[in-house]
This record gives sequence, C-alpha cells and structure tokens, in this order.
Amino acid sequence: MSDSGQHKPTVERYAEADLPSRFGPFRIVVYRELGGDKEHLAVIAGDVEGAEDLLIRVHSECLTGEALHSLRCDCRDQLDLALERIQSKGTGAVIYLRQEGRGIGLGNKIRAYAKQDEGLDTVDANLALGFEDDQRGYQVAADMLRDLGVRSVALMTNNPRKVAGLEHGGIKVTRREPHEVEAHEHNREYLKTKQDRLGHLGTNGDPD
Repeated sequence: MSDSGQHKPTVERYAEADLPSRFGPFRIVVYRELGGDKEHLAVIAGDVEGAEDLLIRVHSECLTGEALHSLRCDCRDQLDLALERIQSKGTGAVIYLRQEGRGIGLGNKIRAYAKQDEGLDTVDANLALGFEDDQRGYQVAADMLRDLGVRSVALMTNNPRKVAGLEHGGIKVTRREPHEVEAHEHNREYLKTKQDRLGHLGTNGDPD
C-alpha cells in the first residue's frame, strides 16, 4: 500500500528468514521501531505483496499465556487459531506486536494480576495502577503492513478498537473476521469483562 508521504514510518525492516512451524511454513520478518530498540514481527504465509482482503491478525505479545501456558487468558489459543486459519487459506499474516499486558509491560501486568487476585477485574486492576484500560496502539502494525505491500485486510479480531486503529493508520479493513475460542473456568470472567467494559464482540468473550 502506498504511503501518502504525510506520515513518517515508525518502524524499519531489520531481518527476515524462513520459519518452519507445526502449523506449516512461514516467512518471519522483524521490524525495529525507529528511535528505539523494540522489535515486532510479521509472520507471513504465501505472497502478500499487493494483496487485497488479506487474512491477518494483529496480535499483542502475551508471554504468560503463550510461553507459560497461563490459564488467566486465552491469548495462546487465539494466536494458534490465527496461524492455523492462515495456513488453511494459504496466504495471510500475523502482525505480532511487542506490547505486553495491553501496553503496560510484563512487570506491571504481573502487578495487575496481583490486584485481580484481590478481587478487581482486569480493567480496574490497570486503573488502580495508574494506567488506562488499554494502552496499546496500532500505527506500528499499519506501517508494517504498508511496508509489506498489503493493500487491504480481512482482520481476525473481536476487538473493534483494532479495526479503528488500523484504519486510522491508513490500512483499509475490508471486513472483520470473528475470531473466537472456547472460554473455560479460569478465564470466563476475564473474557466477560472484555465484552462488558471494553466493547469486545462475540459469544465467548475475547482476549484480544
């Protein structure tokens, strides 16, 4: 997707290589934020240059869920489902953003967990620590997609803020693809809070 020239990119392409996985073959591209050292990933299946209506997911890092298999959320399940759906289609991408804990960082996310253990929901836990309910941004994701030459996307999400964020960043979202996994006893209240207080869509809740 061409840049209008009015927006200065927030990231630059830094490294890339093939990435075989249990879901199938991907190409992984690392982007580094300009003026900083934070790195984000594009995990790509097929040829996305010039793609329209490309199936994608914008996914925020969740070390506790994805690496440690925490049951407080279902971020790992959401990521796995996105990779499966992309491989099934043959073309698509996961834009993996390093913005842990809805943008507050790993240490503060664990502090928020402690507040939740005291009875607060996920929104009030963040607010009690002096943060917004969700501090993530999506300009980086839009810039990564633009650099990859993607013209428009079908976005796998239950979070309307992601749709708005990509469109604000200049990426055309042709449609929202519902992206739900099953809730369970450990994350059901967490997912309900997402729907009730953050406006997420779906029947099971959503960990976006």
